[in-house]
Amino acid sequence: MSSLAHGRIDRDGRLVEAEAPLQRLQESAGSGLGQPIAVPQIATMARLAQRLGILVSRCVIAAEGSDDLDLWVEAKPDEDGVSLSVGGWARRPSREGGESGERVYDFMRSRGDWLWETDPSLKIASLSFEGGEGLIGQPLGRLFQFVDENEDGLPILDALAGRARFEGQEAIVRTTGERVRLSGLPLIDGGGRFAGYRGSAFHIDGEAQVAAPVAVLPEATEEAPVDPFGARLEKALRGPLSRIISQAETIGQQQDGPIRRDYAEYANDIANAGRHLLGVIGDLVDLQAIEQADFRPQSKRVDLIELARRAAGLLKVRAAERNIRIDAPSADEQLPATGDEGRIVQILVNLIGNAVRHSPDGASIWVRAEAEQGRATILVADQGPGIADGDHQRIFDKFTRLDPSDGAGSGLGLYIARRLARAMGGEISVDSAPGQGARFVLSLPAA
Repeated sequence: MSSLAHGRIDRDGRLVEAEAPLQRLQESAGSGLGQPIAVPQIATMARLAQRLGILVSRCVIAAEGSDDLDLWVEAKPDEDGVSLSVGGWARRPSREGGESGERVYDFMRSRGDWLWETDPSLKIASLSFEGGEGLIGQPLGRLFQFVDENEDGLPILDALAGRARFEGQEAIVRTTGERVRLSGLPLIDGGGRFAGYRGSAFHIDGEAQVAAPVAVLPEATEEAPVDPFGARLEKALRGPLSRIISQAETIGQQQDGPIRRDYAEYANDIANAGRHLLGVIGDLVDLQAIEQADFRPQSKRVDLIELARRAAGLLKVRAAERNIRIDAPSADEQLPATGDEGRIVQILVNLIGNAVRHSPDGASIWVRAEAEQGRATILVADQGPGIADGDHQRIFDKFTRLDPSDGAGSGLGLYIARRLARAMGGEISVDSAPGQGARFVLSLPAA
């Protein structure tokens, strides 16, 4: 069966109209016409479409009896509810010995208050709540502060390092202070490569429904407002790019059925190019903000070692792909400094991410901390090819890439990082020579 089946969900979540295939699916889930939609995947999409006020479409896998159905669902909100178009209807036996990743994820989505997704570098690729576009392209740790419930470290970091599924990781939403419980599944592209994580966030601050967080940086009012044209341009580009990435991933993962391998690789290339463009957009937005005369990051007491460990954890998966070891400071150390927590993490993710990108497979990266003469410093050292003396200052220039052929980055990362450091009363310096690796030092005022 491949034809579309149409239906309608009213504003209270009841399936009030359904053509025969959709009605059978509803009945197989233990419900019927006039009753709440009982297929979790479709219910989640309907709620999302209503919340965002936009058309939402994607491939899902739903259960009907002992079989799985590959479906394409389109949910379009209007004044009276949500109209549904459901196609695909490809039937396949359920896998023995456990649920498929898609079904597990659909189940997690059905019980999540909102959804999140990352790219392979663990930067946020999508958020399902209104206003989430403002955090697209930021590291996952920019949104969540993970709660360490024991002395064995954060379970989520072990899961990320092993590209494993995780559930029940408690976290605090940095933008609102709300407490959530996170679940996530690793994404694997059509070539078998790690492609990021998809997950849900469930509020645990009581039984009452908690409003979705507003996607603004902590106390962002201290920073200069972004130019309205730049904000409109960012919003106009992020939405279409996110949809392109999502559709390309669907094709690359062959969720609609097998396709030629080269076509799947093309789709993955499109998704990766889209993520690259999202990163460039994020850099341009940051560039616009920091170059305003009244730009003022926060100035608070922070633990620089804790922030360094967090940044290293966010890059642990990317490093593990190439057997690169990141040697971070131990958890029992502390280094008080003064600055903007989110901006410091942004700087360190840039420095450690550059070290990972330019290190050979199997290398080590060292992250060290020390305090001297009223300054708190973090050193990031790698075993890469090194940087010639004549390029030590040039790498901090706007739009500069020493090797344009590597295809990575916008040439803005180090420029933005140094501007942010200086705005917080700090500095970034480099010590390197060809063939001897590179050592970047972030220095900030000690608390």
